[in-house]
Order: sequence, then structure tokens, then C-alpha cells
Amino acid sequence: MSLQEYRKKVEAQLKEMTGKLEELKGKAAQASADVQEKINQQVEVLKPKLEAAQGKLQELRGASGPAWEKLKEGTEKTLAEIKETWKSVKKQFD
Repeated sequence: MSLQEYRKKVEAQLKEMTGKLEELKGKAAQASADVQEKINQQVEVLKPKLEAAQGKLQELRGASGPAWEKLKEGTEKTLAEIKETWKSVKKQFD
């Protein structure tokens, strides 16, 4: 996979996760105060992870040559953490 292909893949995953976060915020707005508080807590857990992933994406945009392979490992780890956190959050509110 080339650097450009990988960046597009990461961008798509971040866009999807950001959409899911917005969806969760929408659910919070319609929920009871108790559930709303729980959802908002989970949103606060996810936000810094998404911001970290956005930072990794910015690094990838500036990377070239073999340096991007090193960034790829960190990016994959960050994305995996987001996905696991999302699964945990989703389980609580399904």
C-alpha cells in the first residue's frame, strides 16, 4: 500500500468515527438526563483519541519516504484504540 492510499484509508476511518461520535452526541441530546450524562462522559473519552488520530494523519501528510512506515505503526495503534473504545461505548447504549 502506498503512502497516498494509506492516508486515504486513515482519512476515511477518521471520517467514519467522527460521524459515529456526532451520532452519539445526537442520541445524548434526545436521552434522559441520566443517560445523557453517561453518553457525554463517553464522548469525552473518545474526543482526545480522535484528536490524536487527526494529529497522526497530519504527520502522515508531511511524511515521505521510509519515515511514513514508522508513523504507520503509531497510527494503526491509535486507530485500534479508537475502535475498541467505540465498541465499548456502543455496547453500553445499544
